[in-house]
Amino acid sequence: MQHEIITDAILVSNYIKGDERALETLIIRHKQKIYSFIYSKVYDKDVAEDIFQDTFIKVIRTLKRGAYNEEGKFLPWVMRISHNLVIDFFRKNNRMPKFDNTGEFSIFSVLSDSSLNAEKTIIKEQVENDVRRLVDELPEDQKEVLLMRIYKDMSFKEISERTGVSINTALGRMRYALINLRKIIDKHNIVLTN
Repeated sequence: MQHEIITDAILVSNYIKGDERALETLIIRHKQKIYSFIYSKVYDKDVAEDIFQDTFIKVIRTLKRGAYNEEGKFLPWVMRISHNLVIDFFRKNNRMPKFDNTGEFSIFSVLSDSSLNAEKTIIKEQVENDVRRLVDELPEDQKEVLLMRIYKDMSFKEISERTGVSINTALGRMRYALINLRKIIDKHNIVLTN
């Protein structure tokens, strides 16, 4: 007897309609990939298990709220949630380099791995290219400040002097650049990992 594989989209739809087993099927189907991804970042089984569970708590809440609309893109969506939770974990434990303290998501934190093998180097280059393309979508004034701050490692005082705007204006442009990058990432369902 042949078993037809039910797509993620149908399982999500069934779960939203009240079929609890549909979610269980999704978790079983993707557990290995999601858990492995989380573990590869945190290298701690207990932490990875906690983040995995938190990921699916967020998934369940989003589905129950009716806020899910990633037709056919369930796994990338869940991976993005787990990736964000990993970043939150590192932030809470001060284990991730930060360049600002506004609490904004730092897509540049994924570029900071110094011990890279060949595969990671290729992935890192791809992520850097993706980030550069995202940055190119920003308004010119925001892009200018962001490039000076991240790629040229300039202080906001130096940026202020170079661009002829106040430090507060430079800080504001950086903040809006990060907010806009986050919107672009969310809009295109991009997962940045290294």
